[in-house]
Amino acid sequence: MSDELQPSVKADGRVDLDFDSKLARTLTEILPSPKDVPSSSSPPPRNWHIPLNIVIQVVGSRGDVQPFIALGNELQKHGHRVRLATHDVFEEFVRDSGLEFYPIGGDPAELMAYMVKNPGLIPSMKSLRQGDIQRKRAMVAEMLDGCWRSCIEPDSFSQTPFVAEAIIANPPSFAHIHCAQALGIPLHLMFTMPWSSTRAFPHPLANLKYSNLDPERANWFSYGLVEFLTWQGLGDTINKWRSSLDLQPVPLSEGPSLAETLQIPFTYCWSPALVPKPADWSSHIDICGFFFREPPAYTPPPDLDAFLAAGPPPVYIGFGSIVIDNPQRMNDILVQAVRAAGVRAIISRGWSKLEGPPSEDVFYLGDCPHEWLFQRVSVVVHHGGAGTTACGLLNAKPTVIVPFFGDQPFWGNMVAAAHAGPVPIPHQALDVDILAKAITVCLTDEAATAACIIAEKMKSESGVRAAVSAFHANLPIEAMQCEILPNRPAAWRIKAGSQKRKIRLSKLAAELLVQNSCFDRQAIKLHETNRFRIENRRWGPLTGSNSAAIGTLADMADATIGVVSKPYEEFKGTTEGLTSRAGTSTSSSILSKSTSSSDKSAGSSKTRDPFRTAEAMATQSGRSLGKVATTAVRGTIVDIPMAFAEGMHNLPRLYGDEVKDHGEISGWKSGLKVAGETFVGDLTDGISGLVVQPYKGAKEEGVLGLAKGVGKGVAGLVTKPVSAGLALLVYPRQGIYASLRTASHQKTRNTITKSTIFEGEWLAKTDHQVDMATLTTKYHDLVDCTT
Repeated sequence: MSDELQPSVKADGRVDLDFDSKLARTLTEILPSPKDVPSSSSPPPRNWHIPLNIVIQVVGSRGDVQPFIALGNELQKHGHRVRLATHDVFEEFVRDSGLEFYPIGGDPAELMAYMVKNPGLIPSMKSLRQGDIQRKRAMVAEMLDGCWRSCIEPDSFSQTPFVAEAIIANPPSFAHIHCAQALGIPLHLMFTMPWSSTRAFPHPLANLKYSNLDPERANWFSYGLVEFLTWQGLGDTINKWRSSLDLQPVPLSEGPSLAETLQIPFTYCWSPALVPKPADWSSHIDICGFFFREPPAYTPPPDLDAFLAAGPPPVYIGFGSIVIDNPQRMNDILVQAVRAAGVRAIISRGWSKLEGPPSEDVFYLGDCPHEWLFQRVSVVVHHGGAGTTACGLLNAKPTVIVPFFGDQPFWGNMVAAAHAGPVPIPHQALDVDILAKAITVCLTDEAATAACIIAEKMKSESGVRAAVSAFHANLPIEAMQCEILPNRPAAWRIKAGSQKRKIRLSKLAAELLVQNSCFDRQAIKLHETNRFRIENRRWGPLTGSNSAAIGTLADMADATIGVVSKPYEEFKGTTEGLTSRAGTSTSSSILSKSTSSSDKSAGSSKTRDPFRTAEAMATQSGRSLGKVATTAVRGTIVDIPMAFAEGMHNLPRLYGDEVKDHGEISGWKSGLKVAGETFVGDLTDGISGLVVQPYKGAKEEGVLGLAKGVGKGVAGLVTKPVSAGLALLVYPRQGIYASLRTASHQKTRNTITKSTIFEGEWLAKTDHQVDMATLTTKYHDLVDCTT
């Protein structure tokens, strides 16, 4: 982003966005403005009867994972098979809760340490010098791959096959939309902080500066700009991973706003008693309440029990999964502040391992359920994680929040606004006097009363039940239902009867019908229950074609660099591989009782074949050179003409006219269809607009509207016939390219097919509730109906 926007990071991790800069003012004129959303309620509750394979993808700390365990347990009550995919260190935590677990990699302790050092979106120079950025990007790449495998691989514990039929995720997992697109299944996002554009309040990570811009517009634009900064840092990593899934790259202009553009259902798990739903959030966005799990059984150790009984309720202080740079300094501040306030305290050691000498007024605590402990303390002091904040308020405890990053300042401000605690204290500003005064504020009657009022409202909510209801309400039930076994989700489709109607089949139904020789396995195709259409939207013919040309040149430059860099990477990889294999061979020769022939084999593995290495290097160079040529041809024949045609088709939007969506071009057939329909539609609209537009304008705005209508009609007569002609030239070409690309990128599709067949075979062996005679009769009845 240009320096004119001046994104910088404050001590609390919030990003400065200067809307008075020239670039920012230009962007706010170009970018879509906030739209009025018609008053609409959420989809009505639905009695769901189809058990699904659901994978929940979560990146973050234990506090981020715990709410989704509660959600998973509630989903299980509806018959769903639930897999929670998160960091490896949480395996025991997840499995002990009765959920399946899948490891996605990533070290949450390292992630937390990075976030404490870099609480905002822009990394510090210290992190740049220490190589933290590359490590974080490598970790994100690892987690993206882990999230994908969590959708299609068997359970690592039981080896039970699993192919996801729906995804629930928190936004920082990043893989969610892309996994759902590859599988063609529904996605539902859930989070503890605002992530959807609204005029009601700014993005929690944004610190806005403006003088002339309307505050509501500034709030709205803050979401897009924060997302843009995020995509700038990770977009190339995500697109590289998408290519491994045979998905096309997401354009820079679309990546930051994918969830909003695709209108992905979004449920926010906080209490509306703290933050009500903004009026400009449409029906696919819900606020359902905090997620609380069933309180675990817990027996306190004798020393904790004795400390609680030895005096008045203590103050709880803990920072959970936060990894603090200087834990000793933090511990000294906490102990001195407790004594200055004249209270007793329980200090949670947490991931920072806070510790000190035993004393009568301070008790150091290991792992302990907050649900049990917070009933027995007077005040809670913590980092402001959503789960910890919710648990404290549910138990009517006044709260001091010491935020480090992320949504923590947001929750600190919400608690302060509700008068249940003081304004949040950034951890960099924390000292003995400030903390002692904050604890004293929480011990007042005013804070206790405010906390009790919030607690009473929260007790009437059931966040997990409301979230499950919202999840069910947003599922496309008709597309997901097997037509033979209606209580099973559809995974396959087959064209049957003389009219070749597509029949939806579940994994079990399809496998049993194949085994019963009703049709060959090759006759069935994967069924997408939810299709994602990611387009590179063009504003006009010039901007569109220029953008496509720049993209083509950038890809060609990247491929040209690869002519030299790829052979070097091949040589480097071969050298490292030889070193690795040499070490492995040496270990093998020590551990095995093989003959001298094994030693020869081990010795030969250490020898690099220069001819094979040179051949591999030449191959990599040739591939890059070929990519230069293919990129140039594709850009000239397909991408740039397509961008110009799309820009011309969308041009009427710039002068207030409506533009019809021509649909997706996914192959040569749809290319021909879109070309024909666009030609007829644009040509007809261009001619009829001379009459229709003035009539509509006069009806809506009188004489002024008539004048506007005449202008729109004349403009349409010029632009729309040109768009119609371009459609005949460009869209069939795009359809042919789409068909060729699909035919040459089948690896992921084949992997999904094999995994789905594998699960179907397993179901056929283990599920004995289906009567074969009834099943085949229903199938033949459906076939007969289509004839």
